[in-house]
Parts: sequence; structure tokens; C-alpha cells
Amino acid sequence: MPRDNMASLIQRVARQARLTFRSPAGPAFGENLHRLQQLLDEVRAEDLRLAPRGPSAVAAASGGLPWAGVAPPVSYMHICETESFSMGVFLLRSGACIPLHDHPGMNGMLKVLYGTLRIACMDALPAGASAAPPPPAAGGGPCLRALFRSRQHYTPASPPCLLSPHTDNLHQIDAVDGPAAFLDILAPPYDPQHGRDCHYYRLLDGPPAGAEPPALPREVWLVETPQAADFWCGSEPYPGPRVCL
Repeated sequence: MPRDNMASLIQRVARQARLTFRSPAGPAFGENLHRLQQLLDEVRAEDLRLAPRGPSAVAAASGGLPWAGVAPPVSYMHICETESFSMGVFLLRSGACIPLHDHPGMNGMLKVLYGTLRIACMDALPAGASAAPPPPAAGGGPCLRALFRSRQHYTPASPPCLLSPHTDNLHQIDAVDGPAAFLDILAPPYDPQHGRDCHYYRLLDGPPAGAEPPALPREVWLVETPQAADFWCGSEPYPGPRVCL
């Protein structure tokens, strides 16, 4: 059964997120961010009335088989959104991957609710940071020099994974050994009209972000790519306590 403080916990997370990201340049931002991180670390799957489920349950929840006879590899449950932040739950089927992507000018927090995620994090480096030219990218888009900082496993016992506009802003998320779900906060939300569109990348040198890399951290070249044909995100209703802001 859910805990008695279930309804108030996700509501308190939302209120703290609104307070934190209303003034990200303010003097109290660090303290507010730390408090939000503490609250987010308390959240468990049962607080949102979620439980791990197999592929058939994911397909049914997302409305059947909407894409070429296949259920979406990833689904999203919208919880709330304001001008300063958005919050929702991503559900990944076993083996699913959210490809390497960025969050332009955004802060983010990710808390695993069930399952295991492997998260590869990178920082974009300033233009001209490398004297070496990028390797050839057949049919690719613009190239970006980045610092491949970390590649770690996260479980419900792990603290939230954090990203900022300049640190760990690019990441790839893989579900490991079964389905997984995570609570996601982005601040401010994606908004292409204000320059906050999602861009996808792949590594030009070395193994892909989901493979075992050489020693980290290390500098890498990335090339911008279209969204992968085998990745798309479905939607399904959020079953947890209502959030009012």
C-alpha cells in the first residue's frame, strides 16, 4: 500500500520545484536546489501508484500497438508544467534507450522509481576547444566537441541524477535488465520557440554511449543526428496523486 504521506510528498516536490526554478539566478538557488534534491530522493514508485510491469502491460496502457505493430519503447506520464519547470514520469521497456540528447540552457533532475538505468553524461565544450579536426561523419550534421564525464548505473536506492546548463547536459539513458521508470524534472521545459529544442547526437569516435567506454572522463566528438527511427515516445495517464500549483 502507498505510504500515508504519498499525496503530500509529490505535491511538496512540485511546490519546491516551482520555488527553486522560479529564480535560478537568485541567491537562494543553491539552497532551494538542495532541498528539492532531498525531497526527490524520498520519492518511491508506490508514492505515484506505479509498479513494474512487463511489455504487455506497457502496450495496453499506451493504447495498444500504435507504431508499425509495436508498442512504444518509451512512454511519458505528464504530471504538471509551469513556465519554469515540467515534471513527469518516463517508463522504459526492457532494453529501451533514450538516445544521446541535450537540454539547452536547462536544469534537470532524474530519480529512478523502479528498475535499473545506465546513464552516460557529457558536457558540451566551447567551440575551438580542440585543435584536432573532427573525424569524418558520413551524412552527419554539425559536430560538437564534448567531455564524456561519466557512465553510471542508477536504481531506486541511488540519489537523483542532476544536470545543469553546463554540466552533464547531454546524456543517454538505457534500461538495464528489465523495464525501468524515472521521475523527471526539467527547468525550464523544452520550448523550441525560445531556443530550447531537443537535439540528438551520436559518438563519432570510440564505442557508442551505451557501450563500455575507455577510461573516463575523456574528450569525444559528437555529430548531430535526426531522431532515431527506432525511438519514439508514447503517452499514458498518470495514476498518482493530483498535483495542484
